[in-house]
Amino acid sequence: ARGRWVVARAVEAGISTPGMTASLSYFDTYRSSRLPANLIQAQRDLFGAHTYERIDCPGSFHTEWTKLARRSNGAAI
Repeated sequence: ARGRWVVARAVEAGISTPGMTASLSYFDTYRSSRLPANLIQAQRDLFGAHTYERIDCPGSFHTEWTKLARRSNGAAI
């Protein structure tokens, strides 16, 4: 809690603290149970067919992203 206060005061004062801010962000990410990593998973799946996990059902999934994009672009025209 003290580190967050220090970073907040530094930001309010316009003092650059990239190391402390990054460390605080890393700590917040590390202790979070759910992160907004779905975009990263989708990008990895698109460029390397790595698959991704969903929170609404178990298992690994793979999407043919280029086929999906072609279908949606065709429907929009």
